[in-house]
Amino acid sequence: MTLTDKVRSIQQSQQKPAILVIGDLMIDHYIWGDATRLSPEAPVPIVNVKNESTTLGGAANVAQNLVALGARVTLGGVIGDDAFGTRLIEILTSEGIATDAILKDIQRPTTVKTRVVAGSHQLVRVDREVTEPIDSLLEDELVNKLDHYINEADIVLFSDYGKGLFSEVLTQRLIKLANLKRKKIIIDPKGLNYEKYKGAFIIKPNRKELAEAAKTEKIKTLEDLQKAAKAIFKQTGTEYLIVTLSEEGIIILDEITYKLLPVKATAVFDVTGAGDTVLATIAYFIASGLDIEEACELANHAAAIVIRRIGSATTTIDEIINDIEKEV
Repeated sequence: MTLTDKVRSIQQSQQKPAILVIGDLMIDHYIWGDATRLSPEAPVPIVNVKNESTTLGGAANVAQNLVALGARVTLGGVIGDDAFGTRLIEILTSEGIATDAILKDIQRPTTVKTRVVAGSHQLVRVDREVTEPIDSLLEDELVNKLDHYINEADIVLFSDYGKGLFSEVLTQRLIKLANLKRKKIIIDPKGLNYEKYKGAFIIKPNRKELAEAAKTEKIKTLEDLQKAAKAIFKQTGTEYLIVTLSEEGIIILDEITYKLLPVKATAVFDVTGAGDTVLATIAYFIASGLDIEEACELANHAAAIVIRRIGSATTTIDEIINDIEKEV
């Protein structure tokens, strides 16, 4: 059976994978307008606002990618008790994403990235966020809430954007809980402390993140990459590292072997959110019964599709099949 046949069989199945995404939740807020003159108060443009829009960011974008593929998705994390938090829940609900495992923290705002765009130029980005670890009582509440959803999930994703959710203590509590229930965990990591991910099934850094976490120079060769990977395997005991290499594709490593999957894109317009698409696609197809190499091959095609578009984007199984068939 070809990979395309396997994908079609998954698409036609009545049993859609149940996937739990835990992570830093964000809103991408855009203010669109025109700028034709400078302010008399300071040498900055005056933007005449024409429109505003909000889209999902962070772990919420990963969840949106999974829904587009056909998964049943539950999202866990923390938001503020504010208007942007309410808006985030509204968007998730409209997408069919379960939000029961999202808690409100009155001590922090919902993470919002506001971009002011005049014409085709982004003038400024304003971030509203608190990146301190969440309160220990809220950690306990979140673990208790997620216990049930880990039970129900076919696979668990951690989408770490370094916004305070994944403290070492909470990360290890959740990994141990998932492992106890024999659930595989795939992690999109952030920061330098990969020891907190000990016990994960797959860790998916990009080249730069791997180099930083392994405390090595820039990764330029395959030998550099294998050396850096060895340090992460020693720290985490993870079964696989999947490293995204931008224009070079994806490489899958275990402690002994590696497999390089060349990039599929023929044109690149915007890489925003491509990492989220790769994470979601790998998780979806592993949860559907494919092996890691097959899942990564499909993720490569999914990434090629979304980077041909402007802004964070999603793709579908039909589009992935079409992309594969164009190669033949």
